[in-house]
Order: sequence, then C-alpha cells, then structure tokens
Amino acid sequence: MRYRTRGQAVASLTQDWIASLPPSSFALVMATGIVSIASETLGLHRLAVPLFLVNLVAFAALWLMTLLRLFIYPARLMGDLRAHALGPGYFTMVAGTSVIGVQILMLTDQGVLAAGLWIFTLCLWLLITYAFFTAVIVQPAKPTLTDGLSGVWLIASVATQSIAVLGTLVADRFPDHQTTVLLLCLLFFCMGCMLYLNIIALVFYRLTFMPVEPGSLTPPYWINMGATAIATQAGATLIIHAGESPLLLALVPFLKGFTLFFWAAGTWWIPLLIGFAVWTYWWRRVPVVYTPLFWGAVFPLGMYTASTHQLAMALEIDGLSRIPAMTVYVALLAWGLTFFGLLRRLLRGAGEILNGLGAVRPGKRL
Repeated sequence: MRYRTRGQAVASLTQDWIASLPPSSFALVMATGIVSIASETLGLHRLAVPLFLVNLVAFAALWLMTLLRLFIYPARLMGDLRAHALGPGYFTMVAGTSVIGVQILMLTDQGVLAAGLWIFTLCLWLLITYAFFTAVIVQPAKPTLTDGLSGVWLIASVATQSIAVLGTLVADRFPDHQTTVLLLCLLFFCMGCMLYLNIIALVFYRLTFMPVEPGSLTPPYWINMGATAIATQAGATLIIHAGESPLLLALVPFLKGFTLFFWAAGTWWIPLLIGFAVWTYWWRRVPVVYTPLFWGAVFPLGMYTASTHQLAMALEIDGLSRIPAMTVYVALLAWGLTFFGLLRRLLRGAGEILNGLGAVRPGKRL
C-alpha cells in the first residue's frame, strides 16, 4: 500500500490550485492597478501606494503560478486557450502587465523598467492574439453563441488599448524612435476600437435575442463599459501627447471625436449594467459568491474614473472632473469588497491545507 506524507498532501492541494488557475486571474492585477492609478491621479496618494504594493505581490504570484502551470500542466493551459469561453481570459495577462507598467511609471518614475514591460507586453499580445484567434477559428467543433460568447471577449480590446496607453507614456524613452512608437500606439488604439466594435455587436445581439441566465449576466458584462473606458484613456493620452508627433497633431480632431464617442458609449452602459445587477442579485436572488470574474467588474469602475479625468484634461472640460471625484470612491469600495471576498477564498484554501495536514499523518495507510 502507498503512504502519503503531510508534505505530499500540501503539494497535492497546491498543484490543484495551479492546475485550476482561471485564465482570467490577472483581472485582479488589472483592477487593483487601475484603482491605484485613479487614486493617484485624484490626489489619494496614501491609498495609491498600498494598492501598488498589493498589486506587485499579486502580479509576481500570478506569473509564478502561470509559469508553473505552463510547465506542469501544458495540456490544460492550451486547452483553456483554445476554448471560446475561457481563452479570452488570457488577455488579462497583457492588460495586467501594461497596468503594472503604468503604475511603475507613475509611482516610482522607473521609466526604463516601464519601457521594458511595454516591449514584453507587445510580444505577449502578439503571441496570445494570434494563438487564440487562430485556434478558435480553425477548430471544427464550435459552441453556440450562447455558450461561447460573453463580455469576457472584450478583454481582447482592453489588452490592445492597454498597449497604446503604456506605449504613449514611455515613447520618450525611445528618443531615436519616438515618432515610430507613437505611430504604433495610434495603430493599437485603432485596432482596439476595431475589436470593440466587432465584438460588442455580437455581445449586444447575444444579450437581446438569446436567453441569458441570471448567474452569468454579471459581472463579466461590466467589461462592456470597461473596454470603452480604456479606449477613452488611450485616445485622451494620445491627444495630450500629440505635440510629440506631427501625425498625431494632424489627427487631433479625429482623436477628439472618436475618444468622446467611446466615453459616451461607456457612460450609456452604466445604468443598464446597474439594472442587470439589481435584476440578478435582488430580483432573481442569485447569491453573491466571490469568483475571479468580479475583478472584471472592479476594473471598469476604476478605468471609467481614470479615463474621465484624462478626457477632461485632453478636451479641457472642467465640468467632467466632477465625475471621477465621485466615482473613485465607488471604485475603491468595489475593490475593498472584492478583495475581502478573495481573502475569504484564500483563508478557506489555507483551511483545506490545514485539514489535509491533520487528516494525513506520516505513516498513515491510505
């Protein structure tokens, strides 16, 4: 008969965590990072710095678990990447890394490190984008729109826009190629807009003409607004830095109009998404249970706050600044509640490990 030690029991539980790591786990980094950035932008430095430190720990831990999953369970990782419902979650790795880069630039002024992260993120985007879309397009058996499509698909647009945001901010770190970097960021802004317009049409069709289960309606669909918010952030950042590129300067009228379009679209989504939440959790009595998808609802709140402030600066509309001054506290509250849910989940997992240690003793026959 085989025997199992305490160390083997702990290793088994840890491997289960790694094996079942959701592809969208980096939504935690996205949400924490953008709430920190919004706080810093609005003068809440004492909140921005602790959030930054928490995000660094989460970023390192998630990358470690992802790399371990790649080497220990490559088949499961690749299977998730090929899945219509799960694969888009890997774009959170791109967006999360970009957000960390913006935090580093804003809170530490380590421009070289931020520029290095931008190059890494660009390579990661190329890998995930063409691996995922090729896999889902060529596979012969495909799910229905109801089973395979949700707001999570819009993270592809979010990841693309995140490269435009970080790249615009670090373009001056490439003095010999600054205009080229800014051109690349403009292209990523346009590609992100293209992805949003393509995907949101399918998402809207799915919501309006196909059955929707209350448990699946929120929070994934909050990214409908989050994707427009980061498009606003990218466009506004390009407008502010337009003086660094003749092409951007010539396109300022286009950028202003298109950026305002996306901000208006995101603002339109907010009351509808609140209605979804009321219908789901109050009317249909769906229990509020923490899942990593809740970070996908926190990120849009922080992103809307940061992007509205950036848009107010780019368009020189002082009245817009009143909105982020209020929504930043909504984003902080949402982050705090979701983080509390995460801590409960982690404590429950620690309890499972302790129970495993108590139940499996050295020398005990299994």
